[in-house]
Amino acid sequence: MGAVARQEALKRLEVLVGEWVVEAEFPGLEVPPGRSVFEWSLDGQFLVQRSEAPNPVPDSMSIIAVDPETGAYTQHYFDSRGVVRTYAMAFDGEVWQLLRETPDFSPLDFRQRFLGRIGDDGDTIRGAWEKRTDESAGWERDFPLTYRRRTAGAVDEPR
Repeated sequence: MGAVARQEALKRLEVLVGEWVVEAEFPGLEVPPGRSVFEWSLDGQFLVQRSEAPNPVPDSMSIIAVDPETGAYTQHYFDSRGVVRTYAMAFDGEVWQLLRETPDFSPLDFRQRFLGRIGDDGDTIRGAWEKRTDESAGWERDFPLTYRRRTAGAVDEPR
């Protein structure tokens, strides 16, 4: 993979840059929205995501990198519980996928994946986290997640 292809992979991520209000749904719980900010770091070589969330969701930081050899994305995830995980990531500018199927910095008690789709307006991402606890069973929905781009002049949601 050449430098041009790597730059194209990084450029696809541009649609994520900005501030987002994040809504998660948990059965039986009323959870206020959280906040997530995507911004470039280290001369645009990495995309950093910082998220602040109300309980039961931990605050987190992720760093998205492009493999210079393959062009594949990797998301390095860290959260306020001290959890560290690595996700294989795919992003084509419309569909965002995260997948964790092997142990890394923390044990693999269950497999996880996120699948989100960017809305036609580029200002909404609708998706869901799924988990699989048994290799012979299928994926089950953990919780839906919606990102809505925060527009200039919008009033912050109470936390």
